Amino acid sequence: MPAFLRTVIERRGDARTIVLAKHETFPCLSAYDPAYAALKHQKIERLLEKNEQLPDAQLAYQQNNLMAFAISEEVPYDSTGRILVPTMMRRKGGIADLALFLGVGETFQIWNPLTLLEDDRIPEDLKDVCRYRLEERGLA
Repeated sequence: MPAFLRTVIERRGDARTIVLAKHETFPCLSAYDPAYAALKHQKIERLLEKNEQLPDAQLAYQQNNLMAFAISEEVPYDSTGRILVPTMMRRKGGIADLALFLGVGETFQIWNPLTLLEDDRIPEDLKDVCRYRLEERGLA
């Protein structure tokens, strides 16, 4: 199944929605089901507890929460797993005509394939997968 066409979404609940958010590190989107958002919040809470003695711990906590939840959007998906990525999320993820979906554990990332190919932090083997997917579509 070509990564550009669709992805299968494993649900933790009955809602047919996913959360799209600006990725914390990469110029792409992070996507997950709404139940994962609670786990994400718990992780941010644990990080605060671990670093609460540091002078900027509270500021970092607030910034992490803002990035995790204020720059996110819950969107529906249909029975085939298709989603419509809202304009603001496309802008935040740099998504244009094509989107490359990459599973990364409990979440997945949505990339502009050209952005992925230009990022020096991305392993060359993953870039090869991206190039292959572009070739499949006649775009390489």
